[in-house]
Amino acid sequence: MYWFVAKIVYQIICGKGEHVPQFDEQLRLISAVSRQEAWRKAQEIGQQEQYAFRNQKQELVEWRFINVPELHALDELKDGMELYSRVEEPDNAGNYIALLQMKAAQLQSQKLFELNV
Repeated sequence: MYWFVAKIVYQIICGKGEHVPQFDEQLRLISAVSRQEAWRKAQEIGQQEQYAFRNQKQELVEWRFINVPELHALDELKDGMELYSRVEEPDNAGNYIALLQMKAAQLQSQKLFELNV
């Protein structure tokens, strides 16, 4: 068996979709005997995990599976290895950094680092 990282992409559509387009890009760890099997398994996950619900305004919110646009084989699993990298080009670097700092502070305040998982 081999390990792969698959990017599974969903489009998030609220109501009639008259909003800024939103996409959820998920990285999933896949165990498979071949690249083809890994891609097929990622496709199955994408199909099975799309869903819809009603929000507080009773608008339909859908997570529609788009596809698996990336699949990366992992030679080995080791501590600290890079699984994925993406270069962001935000409109405002200061706002982007502030958002990252806020998210990191939230993780630390939740004491996630003290959990024995």
